[in-house]
Amino acid sequence: MSNFEQKIEEALAAPQNQGEMPDADSVGTVGSPDCGDMMRMWLKFSEKDGKKVIDRASFQAFGCQTAIAVASIATQLLKGKTAEEARSLSAQDLAGDLGTLPPMKIHCGQLVEGALRNALDPEGIEENQNKSGAGTLLGEINNSKPSAIRIVPLEP
Repeated sequence: MSNFEQKIEEALAAPQNQGEMPDADSVGTVGSPDCGDMMRMWLKFSEKDGKKVIDRASFQAFGCQTAIAVASIATQLLKGKTAEEARSLSAQDLAGDLGTLPPMKIHCGQLVEGALRNALDPEGIEENQNKSGAGTLLGEINNSKPSAIRIVPLEP
């Protein structure tokens, strides 16, 4: 077993911050039910030293184990960051201690990055706030019309 695979298994043994956050200030969704990879990330902000920072982050994911592991690590890394600091994080940054993602797993980091950027989208914050109390990601997949899910293209 490679070091990367071992770190993935460790992250999956006790994923952090998995699940809905009913009192979130913002939520971002990325992916497609057609291909099977989808992620939703919730953000809760607070004031710290006169700045608005991420107090908590959580996620729901449908996809591969690597995406779940990256999301778990990313939600921990985001705590205490301003929206601007969070926006500057790359998919690789969000993977944290997992190290460099193998080429076939880069899309997993990009999925997490896309959900984060969607949650931080300044033009969508008000809309995201209104959706923060929405149903689960699984419910949205099962009950939504195709146009109800916002697809955010991930950069290569």
